[in-house]
Order: sequence, then C-alpha cells, then structure tokens
Amino acid sequence: MFRRIRINWLPGLLLGLAASGAWAQAASPASPVVTTLRQAFDAAWARQPEAQSLDMRQAAALARRESADSWSAEPPAFELSGKTDQLNRNDGSREYEIGLAVPLWLPGERASTAALADAEVRASTSRTLAAQLRTAAAVRAAYWDWQRARIDILVARERLASARELAADVSKRVRAGDLARADQHQADGALATAEASLAEANGALAGAEQQLRALTGMTPALAAEGLSVAEAEPAPAGPPVALEAGHPAIAELRDRAELAQRSMTLAGIQGRANPELNLATTRERGASGESWQQTVTIGVRIPFGSDTRNRARVASASAEAIEAETQLRLERERLTAEVDTARVRVESARNLVASAEQRAQLARESRGFFQKAFRLGETDLPTRLRIEFEAAEAERQVARTRIELAAAVSALRQAMGLLPE
Repeated sequence: MFRRIRINWLPGLLLGLAASGAWAQAASPASPVVTTLRQAFDAAWARQPEAQSLDMRQAAALARRESADSWSAEPPAFELSGKTDQLNRNDGSREYEIGLAVPLWLPGERASTAALADAEVRASTSRTLAAQLRTAAAVRAAYWDWQRARIDILVARERLASARELAADVSKRVRAGDLARADQHQADGALATAEASLAEANGALAGAEQQLRALTGMTPALAAEGLSVAEAEPAPAGPPVALEAGHPAIAELRDRAELAQRSMTLAGIQGRANPELNLATTRERGASGESWQQTVTIGVRIPFGSDTRNRARVASASAEAIEAETQLRLERERLTAEVDTARVRVESARNLVASAEQRAQLARESRGFFQKAFRLGETDLPTRLRIEFEAAEAERQVARTRIELAAAVSALRQAMGLLPE
C-alpha cells in the first residue's frame, strides 16, 4: 500500500555533513535531540495543551456517560426537620420528619442524555486527533525548512571548497607566469562570493533550527545512521468516503455536528424542571405522656413547563449544529482539492528530481573536462568560473529537488490526514 522514498545523498554532501562543525550543537551531549520527523512530532505533541489535558477531558466525558446511566436525573436529597413547643407552651408537643426527594427523568430525557454523553466521548477523541494533525502541520513545515537550510549549507560548503581549490590553482599559475594577476582577482572574488554564501546559509540554518526547537523543545541533530528523512508515499486515493471516514478534520466537524444535534434534542426535552418523588416518615406526639404516632408520606412534585424556559439553549444548539454542518461541507471540498493538488505536486517534484539529476551528471562531467582543459591552458579562467558555478548550482538543485519531493509527499500525507511516521 505504501512505497518508500529514500534520499540518495551525494557522497560529497554526506562527508561534508559528517565532518561539518555546523552540526556540532551548543547543548551538552546529554541534551535531548531530534533526528527524524516522527521524533520531532512526538516531542512537539507532548508540549501541546491538548495533550496535557487529554486524560482529564476523557475522564470528564466518561463521567458524564456514567451519570446518564443513573436511575435518577439528579442525586437524591435528604430532608430532616423537627417541630417543638418548647419556646411557648412547652406541653411536650414534638414532631420529627425524615424524608428523601428523588428527581425523576422527564420522558425521553434519560435516553437523550446518554446519547449526548456518547457524542461527547466521540467528540473528545476526534478533537484530540484533529489537534494532533494541526501540530503535525506546524512540525512538518518547520522540519522541511530545516532540511532545506541543511542542504543549502552543505552545498555552500562544497562550493567554498571548490572555490578554494580553484584559487590555489590560479595562484600557482600566476606565480609561474601562466596567468595574469587579473585572473587571480577573479578567482579571489569567486572565493569571497562562496564565503558570503556560506555565511548566509549559516544564518538561515540557525533560524530554521530555532523554529524547530521552539516547537519541540529539543535540539535538531543529524541521525547517526545517515539521512533517510522521507515519509512513505500513500497509495492512490480510494473512494472519497474512505478518505472522509479516517480524516481527523472531517471526524472532528462531524462529531461536533452530532454533538450539537444531540444537545438540541435534549434542550427540547428539558422544557421544564424535573419532577420529584418524595418519601418521608413522621414521628409525632401531641403532648407529654401521649404515645408517639408514626406516619409515612409518599408524594410527587410536578413543576409546570414553559415554552420560553429553554428557548435560548435550543437556539444556541441549533446555531452550533448549522455552523458545524456548513463547516463540514466546506472542509470536505477543501480537502478534496488539497489532496488533488498535493498529488500533482508530488508528480511534478518527481519529474524535477529526474531532470535535476540528469543536469547534475552532465555538469559534473563538464566540470571534469574543463578542469583538465584549464590545467593544460586550453581554456580561460572566466569559462572555468562559469562551469564551476553551473556545476555548483546543479548540485544544489538536485539536493533541493530531492528535499522538495520528500516535502511534497509529507504535504500529501498531511492533506490526507496521516500523521508523521
């Protein structure tokens, strides 16, 4: 169902990355680091408020579901009262009453309350998954920006090394009298340009690392086993229903709409206060010396209803349901278009990788030819500089296109609602 895309990095870039001091982190060796997209997502999600409150939200939803299974609408109330004539006549009249008031469910209220509690449990779960997907979007954007910055600095280092080699070669030939000092100035200018490009790449890398560190709370670092940063590419899309069923954004809106519908139904039922069943026993005597009498009272308290009592609740729940259903329809349309666009981007990026690899191969061969020709004096320095620049740009392009392909696959997985792996 999935096929793996791996980044086959250029050998020179791998060696430069392994030896580069730019990747030596300022943190101590014991500081936590992230090396993969999955690690970055896990670290970022653990810092999110939704993750911190997940257990409590689920516990609250389950508690509401359990309360819906209770045999009374509210907890029973215990009543205790006493009556005496000690403060006036003091004839020994006494009366004590102990009672229990039990709120009763309205017709259909218990079933609707249970349905609402079930909807809240589902909404809590889908809300968490949607929050995870939103976190994944931010992490993916920061992670691939970091990867692009890493590639730029590696290519800049390769370009600087090539410029130094060329400058040294030109210096030898100037001292030998084969080239003029103007050629030395051109070579030194190319070296200065390469150093400036490296400084600019270092600044961009620092910014990308800081952005990723702000999300994860950890230091980004190179994996010891090498670079394998691409996610698995999803298989071709199935029916739209299958996409909607598993997409966290769709599930969140669908559960929100259902929750609003359940709330509206329950608010329509709760048009009056709950009736009460009263059970009481009374023990009394009329005066001192008389025997105690005991009675039992059973009663029902039924409050009158009002059409305006829950009008605000019904209207609010109805508005929430309309809003959620409208958002659900728009989100389905947006996601369908986003998935289609992401798939086109993946195919386009794959074609760009093939073209860039071909260009880089030709540029490497041309550079080898012109290096030999320059040493033999068969070509001039401006041509050599142009060929070196074209070769460096070709290497940069092939590295960037591979990153863009991996980023496009990641964007496709994001559009389909799949978390980083």
